[in-house]
Amino acid sequence: MRYLATLAPVVWGSTYLVTTELLPPGRPMFAGLVRALPSGLALLALARGGLPRGAWIWRALVLGTLNIGLFFALLFVAAYRLPGGIAAMIGSVQPLIVVLMSAAALGTPIRPVQVGASLLGTLGVTLLLARSAMQLDPLGIAAAFAAALSMASGIVLTKKWGRPVGLLVFTSWQLIAGGLILLLPTLIIEGVPRHITAANAMGYAYLSLIGACFAYVVWFRGIEQLAASAASFLSLFSPVVAAMLGYAVLGQGLTRSQLAGVAGILTAIVIGQLPISGRIRMSATAHGHK
Repeated sequence: MRYLATLAPVVWGSTYLVTTELLPPGRPMFAGLVRALPSGLALLALARGGLPRGAWIWRALVLGTLNIGLFFALLFVAAYRLPGGIAAMIGSVQPLIVVLMSAAALGTPIRPVQVGASLLGTLGVTLLLARSAMQLDPLGIAAAFAAALSMASGIVLTKKWGRPVGLLVFTSWQLIAGGLILLLPTLIIEGVPRHITAANAMGYAYLSLIGACFAYVVWFRGIEQLAASAASFLSLFSPVVAAMLGYAVLGQGLTRSQLAGVAGILTAIVIGQLPISGRIRMSATAHGHK
């Protein structure tokens, strides 16, 4: 059950395909809004939960911004402006960021094996997605790096603060906060698409129900049960899934170097799951849910 969180990055790996094949062009913030806010409200109603109180008002806002609102906006900008492979390749630096942030915020030592695994993961993603390497857009690259930093910060703070309520309510708080963060900028900058096709509706429904409701529930559960760095390494499944979907759905072939990249990524994920010491594990989980 600890690694049920693996399903989250597997689902997120399909975001690039859904975005490019089903969603209307030029609406990254609207896509993030539709993905977050309806799913958050639905989860809150389903769980019959209340709104955050006290310090959790601003904590939920911070986590919702980092994990949902800002991350979604940046993710969709990267997905629209870069090939899915390039966006995923840049995002693969996230485990290294989490390792460094965990040392500062959680007192987790920086282990050379983790740094090595992070670099191996990035190398693997680079090999896997090298065929897209010449299609570079500066804004897309910046968005992909910022998305990795946003999610990494969200992982570490989620681990540090724990959660004061049930998992569904906790997830709904962040989805609602992230959706509200996106609401005004979306209306001002992009507006609502004038026409939504059946394919668009299917894409939005998938991203909301599967990509948000389901994926974030299992993801936040995984962050509770795993070390922050271990959870972050699982995110490397996303580029593998993106490449496999490109092969299966879009007919994109896989070369030997790409298969070597997949092997490198999977090796990095396994290394990233190596247990930390009991003392550090206790410190890292001291802020678990009440």
